[in-house]
Amino acid sequence: MDERLHKALDFSNYMVTLNNQKKMLQEKFHQQSLHYYKGGQFTVDKELICFCTILVNADNTTTVLVDDNSIPIEIEDLEEFLDDINNVYFSATSEFLNNYNKLKTNRSVEKLVDLWVKAF
Repeated sequence: MDERLHKALDFSNYMVTLNNQKKMLQEKFHQQSLHYYKGGQFTVDKELICFCTILVNADNTTTVLVDDNSIPIEIEDLEEFLDDINNVYFSATSEFLNNYNKLKTNRSVEKLVDLWVKAF
């Protein structure tokens, strides 16, 4: 096989594997960004954190939030809820960054697959 064709095929395999690994990391991040409270499921994102921060700064202690399944959930201690979702968000983003940095330093298909096996 022509050397250039072989290199192109290797690079193509690498890019497919890298993109698959990125998608799996994003899915893992999404799963780690979930917070369960009183039977409700909340996807923790900047919008939820900002909204809860505004409520806390306005001296609200309780509120009702609609969860991911469109169910209203009463939040009885808003400050504690805000602390919890902050912890969930920063823990998930920190792990996502660490795994992503490991991913981008590996330059072969074999190293990418080995990295993924070790992460799970």
